[in-house]
Amino acid sequence: MKEKEIWFLTGSQHLYGPAALKQVAANAETVAKGLDADPGVPAPIVFRPIVTTPEEIRAACVEASASERCAGVITWMHTFSPAKMWIGGLTRLTKPVCHLHTQFNRDIPWSGIDMDFMNLNQSAHGDREFGHMCSRMRIPRRVVVGHWEDPAVRAQVGEWTSVALGLAALRELKVVRFGDNMRAVAVTEGDKVEAERVFGMSVNTHGIGDLAAVVKEAGESEIDTLCAEYDDTYEMASDLRDGGSARASLREAARIEIGLRRFLETGGYGAFTDTFEDLHGLTQLPGLPVQRLMAGGYGFGAEGDWKHAALVHVLKVIGGGRGRGTSFMEDYTYHFHPDGTRCLGAHMLEICPSIAAARPRCEIHPLGIGGKADPVRLVFDAATGAAVNASLVDMGNRFRFLVNTVESVGISEPMPRLPVARVLWDAKPDLQTAAEAWIQAGGAHHTAFSFDVNAHQIEMLAEMTGVECVRIDEATEMRRFRQDLRVGEVYYGIRGL
Repeated sequence: MKEKEIWFLTGSQHLYGPAALKQVAANAETVAKGLDADPGVPAPIVFRPIVTTPEEIRAACVEASASERCAGVITWMHTFSPAKMWIGGLTRLTKPVCHLHTQFNRDIPWSGIDMDFMNLNQSAHGDREFGHMCSRMRIPRRVVVGHWEDPAVRAQVGEWTSVALGLAALRELKVVRFGDNMRAVAVTEGDKVEAERVFGMSVNTHGIGDLAAVVKEAGESEIDTLCAEYDDTYEMASDLRDGGSARASLREAARIEIGLRRFLETGGYGAFTDTFEDLHGLTQLPGLPVQRLMAGGYGFGAEGDWKHAALVHVLKVIGGGRGRGTSFMEDYTYHFHPDGTRCLGAHMLEICPSIAAARPRCEIHPLGIGGKADPVRLVFDAATGAAVNASLVDMGNRFRFLVNTVESVGISEPMPRLPVARVLWDAKPDLQTAAEAWIQAGGAHHTAFSFDVNAHQIEMLAEMTGVECVRIDEATEMRRFRQDLRVGEVYYGIRGL
């Protein structure tokens, strides 16, 4: 996503004369450069020539749609730009839109204001004209209101830009499934054809033997180098250290990581799945290799869950640069103590170390399922703080995003017999309400857990893709929530006809 950029399109018209248009262009370029210079905006904001005719608007929108570099457009009507001029362009625009409702000057120049100033600074009703046409054409967009130099406004633009980058990643994403999903499980299934139509991502399968063949090609010197990296990066259990009784298992994990990484890089894949029921040709279920690949930005879903593999990758892109982490996750077990209810999230092996509170410990332990050798994994407690737990499910006639705001809390009691990475959280508004709402909405037991992405950004991603989003947070009340689900059934059912 480092090569992506956001285009800044400014609307006006020729009614005001060439001098005014020259000033419009200069002001718009200043605004674009100001946004571009803000460190909270994660992609370059590129000023584009102002548009003043239907032909210019159509050409600009067609070019934006065709450009692989353009991840989205910011629109601003500096003056009044008659919105019928925008119909031809907007019908051809395929990139997400952020409508910046601002004006060049922050304050009204009370003593000097005249009609020339008023004609030049007409965003107050020029943006309303543009907004009407977007609403009439049912174009989803983010509307940001306020002065362009206001840090809060720039933060909103940056937040939207992150989601636009996430959508670009989703549209280009290739997910590889090593084997099928876990047998007889419902939530890991889904319509891969519809997923490509709606989101743009392609999801295809390779037999686990294809991966095993690449894993076998890993050279001993490559394995030596990677094991040395493990030794330097993690707190290493004594039996995994050089000369330890289980060092051969660590070397096998390194062999799997080398082959898996090579397979993904060669195929251009950004996300992948595996399942413990299909490991033919591998000596152990990939634990450490999956954790490290996730830490490098790859999406992952266990038991063949390609939807959450894609979601993990996209949330990593949206949260890029914030550094607190995103991981594949599973709601595993509850703490129903009267003093405070909690959910313990974990998985057999595959939790991303990007969310770790401290240096992970590399360990090896038996795994009671899968019928393979004991796998190597990173064990740690997650960091604390505000986070989201998000899911993407196939409801049969449509996809649905779910997002629950949570608070990761410290784990006060030791768990010496649970050798997996784990996170303990308070679900908002409370565990009972959140769990009931999640179940009523058909949410999966697999999720993408993120400290770097907020619920509003997931809602923006859903709106950009035309997909339903169900939010569970401090304001959730079950009577209203069930009614919202009923309304969603009607609204998205009509949209799908």
